[in-house]
Amino acid sequence: MRVYASLWNADDWATQGGRVKTDWSMAPFTASYRNFNTNACVWSAATSTSSCGGSKTESVNNDQTWQSQQLNANGRNRVRWVQQKYMIYNYCADANRFSQGFSPECKRSRF
Repeated sequence: MRVYASLWNADDWATQGGRVKTDWSMAPFTASYRNFNTNACVWSAATSTSSCGGSKTESVNNDQTWQSQQLNANGRNRVRWVQQKYMIYNYCADANRFSQGFSPECKRSRF
């Protein structure tokens, strides 16, 4: 499992519809993660087993609570607050750029 992030010049469309331009004098741009923790199973293709126990079929059916955790009401409200205060661009709301239709994840319930 990996976490990938990228920075790209999208100031002609992703920054409030192009109203906010990239200040290139601030380059190089960096990003970091703070307090990032993961908890995951490690799959062994050689033995077809998971570090969480059992074979692929057993692991899928095994109750791994971390795989099904969801935000509670307070957590959902906190995410909404951050989105409203800090999110500049949401490709799931950009019908002009994606007139052919949104990605499958945009059709899922957000909370």
